[in-house]
Amino acid sequence: MAKTNIVARTGNEAMAEAMRQINPDVVAAYPITPATEIVQIFAGYVADGLVDTEFVPVESEHSAMSACIGASAAGGRCMTGTSSQGLALMAEMLYIAAGLRLPIVLADVNRALSSPINIHCDHSDTMMVRDAGWIQIFSENAQEAYDNMVQAVKIAEHAKLPVVVTTDGFIISHGMERIEIIDDAEVKRFVGEYKPENYLLNLDKPITVGALDLQDYYFEHKRQEVEAMKKASAVILEVAGEFSSKFGRSYGLFEKYKLDDADCAIVAMGSTAGTAKVVVDGLRKKGLKAGLLKLRVFRPFPKEEIADVLKNLKAIAVMDRSDSMNAQEGPLCLEVKAAMFDASAKKILLNYIYGLGGREIKLEEIEGIYNDLFEAIKGHAKDKVVYLGVRE
Repeated sequence: MAKTNIVARTGNEAMAEAMRQINPDVVAAYPITPATEIVQIFAGYVADGLVDTEFVPVESEHSAMSACIGASAAGGRCMTGTSSQGLALMAEMLYIAAGLRLPIVLADVNRALSSPINIHCDHSDTMMVRDAGWIQIFSENAQEAYDNMVQAVKIAEHAKLPVVVTTDGFIISHGMERIEIIDDAEVKRFVGEYKPENYLLNLDKPITVGALDLQDYYFEHKRQEVEAMKKASAVILEVAGEFSSKFGRSYGLFEKYKLDDADCAIVAMGSTAGTAKVVVDGLRKKGLKAGLLKLRVFRPFPKEEIADVLKNLKAIAVMDRSDSMNAQEGPLCLEVKAAMFDASAKKILLNYIYGLGGREIKLEEIEGIYNDLFEAIKGHAKDKVVYLGVRE
């Protein structure tokens, strides 16, 4: 097993550390709370000569992604970071990065979108660009943030799609945790040398990037992008398998926690999954068969696999840290419901919108969700959508 060092790091520090070890060719960035520290710390590595990276301080997040697109198209390994309104300002360019099949890696610290102005965690920023063509990976804690960043580079370059790795703002980004950092040389060997197949500076094989694409071929090119996303699940699992064999930490598209014999379960993403595990353990001590499915990969959405692991449950609750604003369920719940429908699995399925703008989610509130599920199994009517913790 590879050598590791046990250290105390915040989520932001962990992501910056991974970037240092990866040593990308270009990082272009503009600061925004609570993601500022990631690129600020990395800029320090550049100034101290610890990396060979060309650091480009730009005037906006739109420019940051534009610079990454140009550098990636030229054949460079590129990374950046942002959050909330910064991701919103990047949105135009996110679609272009994906459409050009550029393996850019973005560290996004999940934060609420204005208005009202709010700097704390929810998932509305990432959900806003869920259909931009980027692979989306969620992290439960700082360790996963670090490991996901290391894996993301390899995933992006093999799938030929950009990857966003998320953490929950302030909860993970600024929370100090014990994590294991892999030896620098081992990370370098794992990610390998980037050898792009096609790039602008390859004078022996000239290509055109960003050409006008009208009725004749636009549809076909978008179809190819979709096919790449379909195949990305296998790439993610292959990279995770190699990571596990070398470094001993296992990852998949999702994590099952005491799910195999459960009567009911919660589906959640991000830091709340860690809180839910504590609740599950407490309910199990009371003899109640509760479980959890923690989704790690939101795009591509693993609908067949999720439907399969949820098929034997009597009731399911999906916790959304964002709202779809469509007078129905949140975005994660809508995906889970579609997966269950396609699998012809009719289940009790409740949706809980929670934690918007950084509203704290409490152990007793999650236990209340499980209590609702057990009551629903007994035939008691429950609201299909609940705004958890909202004052009347």
